Amino acid sequence: MSNRHLFVAALVLCCFDIGASTAADPASEKLLAEVRPVLQKHCLGCHSGTEPKGELRLDQLGTDLTAKETREAWQNVHEQLRIGAMPPKEKPRPTKEELTQLTTWIDARLAAAEERKRAATGRVVLRRMNRIEYENTVRDLLGIETPLRELLPLDTSAAGFDNVGEALHTSSFLLDRYLEAADTAINQAISNRPQPPTLVKKRLSLQDSHQVKNTTEKVFRKREDGSVVLFCSSLWQSVGLSHFYPQDRGRYRFRLSASAIQNKAEPVTFRILSGAGGMGGPKAHLVGYFDVRDEEPRVIEFVDHMEPRTSITILPYGLPSAQAINKIGADVYDGPGLAIDWVDVEGPLHETWPPESHQRLFGDMKQGSFPIYNQRDRVEVISEQPLVDAERIVKKFARRAFRRSVTDEELKPFLALFSASLDEKQTFEQAIRVALAAIMVSPEFLFLKEEPGQLNDFALASRLSYFLWSSMPDEELLSLAEQGLLKKSGRVGERERESKDVLGDQVERLLRHPKSHAFTENFVGQWLNLREIDATNPSHILYPEMDDMLKASMVRETELFFAEVLSNNRPLTNFVSSDFSMLNGRLARHYGIPGVAGWEFQKVQLPADSHRGGLLTMASVLKVTANGTHTSPVVRGAFVLDRILGTPPPKPPENIAGLEPDIRGATTIRQQLAKHRQLDSCASCHVQIDPPGFALESFDVIGGYREFYRTSGSGKAVMIDGKRMPYLQGPPIDPADKLADGRAFANIDEFKQLLLTDKDQLTRALATKLITYGTGAPPETLDAPQLEQIVSRVKAKEYGFRDLIHAIVASELFQQK
Repeated sequence: MSNRHLFVAALVLCCFDIGASTAADPASEKLLAEVRPVLQKHCLGCHSGTEPKGELRLDQLGTDLTAKETREAWQNVHEQLRIGAMPPKEKPRPTKEELTQLTTWIDARLAAAEERKRAATGRVVLRRMNRIEYENTVRDLLGIETPLRELLPLDTSAAGFDNVGEALHTSSFLLDRYLEAADTAINQAISNRPQPPTLVKKRLSLQDSHQVKNTTEKVFRKREDGSVVLFCSSLWQSVGLSHFYPQDRGRYRFRLSASAIQNKAEPVTFRILSGAGGMGGPKAHLVGYFDVRDEEPRVIEFVDHMEPRTSITILPYGLPSAQAINKIGADVYDGPGLAIDWVDVEGPLHETWPPESHQRLFGDMKQGSFPIYNQRDRVEVISEQPLVDAERIVKKFARRAFRRSVTDEELKPFLALFSASLDEKQTFEQAIRVALAAIMVSPEFLFLKEEPGQLNDFALASRLSYFLWSSMPDEELLSLAEQGLLKKSGRVGERERESKDVLGDQVERLLRHPKSHAFTENFVGQWLNLREIDATNPSHILYPEMDDMLKASMVRETELFFAEVLSNNRPLTNFVSSDFSMLNGRLARHYGIPGVAGWEFQKVQLPADSHRGGLLTMASVLKVTANGTHTSPVVRGAFVLDRILGTPPPKPPENIAGLEPDIRGATTIRQQLAKHRQLDSCASCHVQIDPPGFALESFDVIGGYREFYRTSGSGKAVMIDGKRMPYLQGPPIDPADKLADGRAFANIDEFKQLLLTDKDQLTRALATKLITYGTGAPPETLDAPQLEQIVSRVKAKEYGFRDLIHAIVASELFQQK
């Protein structure tokens, strides 16, 4: 059943089922009597009787708004009234007074139900950390780097985000996974070996790598100084450090001396993968892309966490295929190449011993010899006062793990586990491990506990840090909470620094910290669905220009653009239309913008005729709103309504089949939708959805600008740089349409200008997404006044995006459960 149907049902049911509803105040009952004629006039004619329109039986729907599904239906009712989607356009429209009566009554009913719910539980339900938050929290708690999220099941999402409490369920299976993750983390944090020397510290030559030594293709040039020149970009000729496979997990430092040869005009770009040997694999991750030129060799340095028996691989980008180079021979080939002089490797790195993670738990406690059959040099922490030391260790650890002060009473269960382990003849360290693991699977650690009403300082500190860092509060934030200073003005810190807004200062500090990259990555990744960038693999026939570097550049552009708007407090209207973007050479070439080369990103002023600017015309957004072959105005239009305008369309009726693209290219999607709109059950929704989608039809599956569709059926041949493309030119693109209110646009540029006429709604929509992400629950009808206060505050500051973050954190919506 569509939300539109629920809208009608909810309005009419008040006529049939008032006796079954919860009691209303006299004013509400009086208003209900006033709206009955409106409902009779505009609804009952189509949605009653034995054959109601849309198979909608109004008398079978309940009106108990304390039930989640019914409450959500009423919220959709309010939205459909606000945007004017009902009644259908061919039916008589209610007057302004009639609509006011309806919305006032709906608001009153929704508010009453929400108030009853909040009195008991608050707006935000109890929620646990999601996988990413868990991994980051354990990282900051113990000081370790390990992919713990892979040990946990995937999180489900609600309202577009995977940190919404209602979607984060628990189970016995999940608790078992948490136990395994806790044991893994503690094992890595505690050191049971004597201080090792640096196991690896040597200079390597690629001439000794398996690929260079054993390939039968003439694609590598070995030089007398020990360097190797790579001339091809074929994946099977990736060069790995096959003579480097560390035995020990840890952080390793790599230094590469690299340069371009025979390519003075442009840089040569290459990528480095880490985590697997050979060509890489499913567990390999991208270290980065790098540029080098025909000048002095560039030394590239990075530190990466390595698992045992893994290595790195190097592959140039944009060079010819191995077959092409092999025909000529690397020794005589005069085209561009990547020269790798040497690679230095050092690790695992230990700034102190025992490692910092070990010292966080045990400080400088002594270790004694505890050999086992395959580790004769094994050591463990020993204690002369086990109960005293255990109490100190557990109390310190629990304070940070629970993200608040802890009482002696709260520590008793964990100390009891420690004592019981000692009674079972376990060693001091083994018993401590049991207590620490118990803390890490306790609700106080796994859940972000908040009490209804105003958050206390500890809960507010956690909400803020998980909002902007996706992790636990650091010591400064926790210390302010302990002193009760987080929400107060006064003198803060050893130097008695005067601060008028302690919380605002902390927002600034957290945003400036490198950990705030988690906010950019996790919020943008879900708000704009960038996590699905790999969900489709565009057809290599229709889109032969698609490659891994372009895909990585797509996501990077969007994240850097978001960070630029945030860090410089630019107007949030930049997300709709801007005169700049963050581009590298690969993306600039894709967009047809000259003057940019290589991998390195830079802020680029966009040409007036580029049709770019803002999120909607970024390749990343355009790719995730299309499949691998075709674009759909319906999908893209719904995306714009939901993510940018905050007016998500209702779900389609269950008995209406979706459109299937004409793979022959005989009919355009516009022609198919025109026929689709002839159905009464579809027209009222598509008049809202289709126009934004048509505005984006000028962009293909991978975000390239187009004037014609591409097809593999019948069409005109396409030639680029004298080469015939594997696809054909299909019908022309028509991006023109008009909005539901009748305003027309000719292309994406005009459409964006129409969106900018309602900056308040753009702010309201983005604020709603941020509140949902930052608090773990979407705003409800009862929150409309607080939401409008945020909009007004940001409007007064010319819609600055950083100002929006501050306004949200300062609001009741953020500071109350």
